[in-house]
Amino acid sequence: MIQIKTFTPATGGSREWHAIITPSSGYMTFNAQLAEVLAGMKELHLRYPGMQPVMQRWFLSDPANQAPFLPKSDGCAMSVVGQSPLDGTKLVLWLWLSEGGEMTRLDDNRYRYDHGPWQHIIEGGRNADALTSFEATVKILSDTQAFLEQHGGSLLGNCVRTWFFVHDVDVNYHGVVKGRNMVFEWLGLSPSTRFIASTGIGGNHPRPEVNVQMDSYSLLPVLDGQMRQINDPDYLNPTVEYGVAFERATSIDYGDRRHLFISGTASIDNKGEVVHVGDIRRQTERMLTNIEALLRKGECGFEDVMHLIVYLRDPADHEVVNAIFAERLPTVPRVIVIAPVCRPEWLVETECMAVKSIKTDYPRF
Repeated sequence: MIQIKTFTPATGGSREWHAIITPSSGYMTFNAQLAEVLAGMKELHLRYPGMQPVMQRWFLSDPANQAPFLPKSDGCAMSVVGQSPLDGTKLVLWLWLSEGGEMTRLDDNRYRYDHGPWQHIIEGGRNADALTSFEATVKILSDTQAFLEQHGGSLLGNCVRTWFFVHDVDVNYHGVVKGRNMVFEWLGLSPSTRFIASTGIGGNHPRPEVNVQMDSYSLLPVLDGQMRQINDPDYLNPTVEYGVAFERATSIDYGDRRHLFISGTASIDNKGEVVHVGDIRRQTERMLTNIEALLRKGECGFEDVMHLIVYLRDPADHEVVNAIFAERLPTVPRVIVIAPVCRPEWLVETECMAVKSIKTDYPRF
């Protein structure tokens, strides 16, 4: 099954697509399911000639055994995460694709996507072997900072979005928070400057000695006023109030569109407290209320959302949560996976990206 959503700017310009490809049945072998997903990728390229993968992520039920069978990166940054799909299959693929542009491999699963005057730097699956979650986070972020500096950028000035996948998140997330806070303090990221939109979630690497892996997306250059931090304090408090350092959402404006990156969002209130403890249905509804508030502050709506990645702690909650999304957002590509959230009381978390047509004096995407 291919779920896909297309964005075509109202003022003309290149199209974008977000796609989620799922095998037709969970009863097949892994290799048979993989063959179906790869056939789906070929079908997309035939259906939309000229589309270029910008980023891809594989969700696997058993990464240690399954990852060796995956194809090498298909011309863009690729990450592989142990987060079992909850539709009964062994793998799901998420793709962000764009029309035109040129992709260049820089090094070790880092790619640069040149499109118009913009350079999009994407990292997939950055990790550090055999280190604590604190040490790994410091090393990964420091390496990304050094790499961006080589290209005239920085985490503070140019990094838009990060994703942290944490082995045994209930134990190791504190080290990620501590390491990120320390690096950000060194580099000048603060409440008075900015943080980075982010997801920090449970997820295993194919190698068991890896405690943390990170994907990231950065833009060069970033012009004055082009990037904004999006918050709604009526619904969600600033994350720094409970000791973590990320933005609720970040938007990037171009001449023809706005990209809005919504961080991992859960059932939280404006005091930082978990809302509706133990009630998956009400937590899902409050989570969607919070996402809608962030979209509204970014001058977007649910109709602009291009994909949804939904994380559940308990697979028994899948039927309830899937039904809510099917009713509320039936046309948005989505995947629901097993992935504990950073607080045990949170039963569900969702991230998404929205794209909306606008007209500004910035160059087009």
